Amino acid sequence: MTEGQFDVLVLGAGSGGYACALRAAQLGLSVGLVEKGNLGGTCLHVGCIPTKALLHAAEVADQTRESSQFGVSATLDGIDMAGVNAYKDKVVSRLFKGLTGLIKGRGITVIEGVGRMTGPRQVTVGDTSYSGKHLVLASGSYSRSLPGLDIDGERILTSEQALALDRVPASVVVLGGGVIGCEFASVWASFGAEVMIVEALPRLVAAEDEASSKALERAFRKRKIHLRTSTPFQSVKVTDDGVAVTVEGGDVIEAELLLVAVGRAPSTDGLGYDEQGVAMNRGFVLADERCRTNLEGVYAVGDIVPGLQLAHRGFQQGIFVAEDIAGLEPAPIDEAGIPRVTYSHPEVASVGLDEAAARAAYGDDGVETVTYDLGGNGKSQILMTQGFVKLVRRTDGPVVGVHMVGDRVGELIGEAQLIYNWEAHAEDVAPLVHAHPTQNEALGEAHMALAGKPLHAHS
Repeated sequence: MTEGQFDVLVLGAGSGGYACALRAAQLGLSVGLVEKGNLGGTCLHVGCIPTKALLHAAEVADQTRESSQFGVSATLDGIDMAGVNAYKDKVVSRLFKGLTGLIKGRGITVIEGVGRMTGPRQVTVGDTSYSGKHLVLASGSYSRSLPGLDIDGERILTSEQALALDRVPASVVVLGGGVIGCEFASVWASFGAEVMIVEALPRLVAAEDEASSKALERAFRKRKIHLRTSTPFQSVKVTDDGVAVTVEGGDVIEAELLLVAVGRAPSTDGLGYDEQGVAMNRGFVLADERCRTNLEGVYAVGDIVPGLQLAHRGFQQGIFVAEDIAGLEPAPIDEAGIPRVTYSHPEVASVGLDEAAARAAYGDDGVETVTYDLGGNGKSQILMTQGFVKLVRRTDGPVVGVHMVGDRVGELIGEAQLIYNWEAHAEDVAPLVHAHPTQNEALGEAHMALAGKPLHAHS
């Protein structure tokens, strides 16, 4: 059975899919939105939002534990995971209800069920086929594993399963030192677990500037989080009371749980993309800078497209595609201009090129850097956080990278993103007035230093 045709048919209602649907409907286009699970996808239900709720609960635990240094007498009696999960689920539920209302209010047709591409711009759900003048593939991603590593959901977990834990484990091995691994390690350490991160690469959050990685590693060691970098995983065995993880070199690490956080893979298998001739590589859908696949009228957004697997990237791509379909001719998204944040304690935030990439692009003589220590920032001292703001710029040219470490620096990434995307020079930012006392001043001070007039920083 074939249903009517939509102007825009979207397969997947995660960040990229629902953003595309909302913007397309706002622009007067008829929209069909196919989703097998809940509207909002991974980010809202088993990713960004619930993880950050856990991280906030972890911050409250740390502040309670350390309250005496602020002159407040409080004791941490323990972590009530039932209460933590109730708080987390309430946040998700409120946002889910809001999103559901928005989609309904825009007149978007939600098609529930597993969708499969069965024609050039056609998706079949059950026995019914739907077509669109334009098709947007937004099927998202899932937690990857490694060969020979069987996820059992009890002792060996993905991040989605870890979010549903009803207890604080006594000890955890976190396999993977990227964003997801570092965030869960941070949560569990704050909750009182013994944590070991095992990472095959030489450093944590390896996609970040090397200085940021080193600062995070120092902070984690200070928090008694154990690190094994440059240490490939070999095998794991489930024991009577946990897991025994063998790493390269033969060392065996025992713990109650193993979290597998080795990245996410595109959810494209079995969805008909291959059969319909969509160009792909290792499961990813290939798309150009305008999110267009090789097939006429077929777009792809979010985690299925090679590049940063970030909810806000997919969100912006979804908006871009809707506007492109509507003929608004939006400017392509600069991938380097997408902000990146690891919400651990401390946070790591960045936008633009790291120092190594900038030097590779412009040569050693073509790059200047400056680092402003948060020790000189009043609000950071009030918060008792350590870290820095590091700027990378082309010599006598615009700022091409901003890198920050410290509690709550993720909240500063908005201004940093504007600085990068508007190709601002240090001399443009230095005169701007930053409210005092805020951590935002650290960005101003760093630009003053780069402009040759440091105040609270050493020249």
